[in-house]
Amino acid sequence: MESRNLREMLAEAKDTSELMVDLAYAALYFDDPDMADEVDALETEISGLVHQMRTLCIVAVRNPREAEAMASVLQVVSAVERIANDAVDIARIVTRRLGIPRELLVDLTSAEEVSHRVEVASGSHFANRPVSSFELPVVTGMRIMAIRRARSWVVGPSGDEILNPGDVLFLRGSPDGITRLRELAGAASWHPPVVTDTVALTDLDRAVDTLVEMKNLSEVAVGLAYSALIFRDRSLAAEVRQLEDRLDEMNHRLELWVLRSATDGVDPSPLRGLLHLGAAAEDIGDQAQSMVWMIEQSTELHPVLAIALGDTDDIVVRMPVGAGSEVDGKTLAEIELPIEPGFNVLAIERDGRYWYRPRRHVDLRAGDQLLANGPEEGRVALAELLGWRLTENDDGDIELKPLADQ
Repeated sequence: MESRNLREMLAEAKDTSELMVDLAYAALYFDDPDMADEVDALETEISGLVHQMRTLCIVAVRNPREAEAMASVLQVVSAVERIANDAVDIARIVTRRLGIPRELLVDLTSAEEVSHRVEVASGSHFANRPVSSFELPVVTGMRIMAIRRARSWVVGPSGDEILNPGDVLFLRGSPDGITRLRELAGAASWHPPVVTDTVALTDLDRAVDTLVEMKNLSEVAVGLAYSALIFRDRSLAAEVRQLEDRLDEMNHRLELWVLRSATDGVDPSPLRGLLHLGAAAEDIGDQAQSMVWMIEQSTELHPVLAIALGDTDDIVVRMPVGAGSEVDGKTLAEIELPIEPGFNVLAIERDGRYWYRPRRHVDLRAGDQLLANGPEEGRVALAELLGWRLTENDDGDIELKPLADQ
């Protein structure tokens, strides 16, 4: 019973910390203090989970060998807690009015994943229907993080949650799905913020561009770290360390460019927000590295880690590209994985080298190993795209069989 409870709590803590980061960036993008306050409320919830998990870990240890394995759980628990704290730091940029340059909001619109907000219109496809009936991660590549209903919030809604007219949905995922999403909600067309001034590249522009890349890389680092723990993969752990080194270097450059821009006649008040964001993104990368340190040191990992980290809202899969499959030779833009089956590519392994968060122009080749995260209900469709049929053996394990043999 203890192991099951620990597994459930660890999976919940992981999902909650990721939700907090998503909500914090959404609060920043939409300048929404209420959503920022929700991040604070979630911190209280995750602090309680962390305390219970630490207590369970201590009670469950009976000998020195178990202590070493349980230490790996405690290390992941601490990293998850720190990631949640970083989300609170991001949200407080809004509640404490530290300010953010408009240029950053424009660049966030073109990030790998974006936050979006939409209101459910009366008579729309969404109105008076449960969340599960739409399979949004598969259809649009976006998932609902929270629902604001009048003055109350529903955070991480279940599939049974009924969407009511007037509900405001906060989502995260591929920007390619925004048009279809707004159609389903009955919302008017939406145009992202733009900067109309066309001036020479400034230190502030460089700082903003660097910060958006830091945001993307820190999220990739966390995803790869969880994958490294699930698969016990030393090569993935090495990639996380390289990302953490890059984030350190980028944060140093960011600080320099922010300070320089203050001497160029730029209003210094919104620059504080940039520094806070950079520090939070860099620390998220640090926490990813702290998790994979155990893989690099060949530390004994408690089996609950792989089970719990694989038992979350989004699953992580490693799947090869089959020769002659539908995606063999096509670019990521052509196959539109974020739209259908709703997966985002974390990395591609080719010839022993990882390409993390590959761009849309990258083509897939037979033999590539795809590391991706997305909804469990889209796993069968993903396998078929890659040329495989998922089957379950007598032990309950998943096997891949070539579609050509069916």
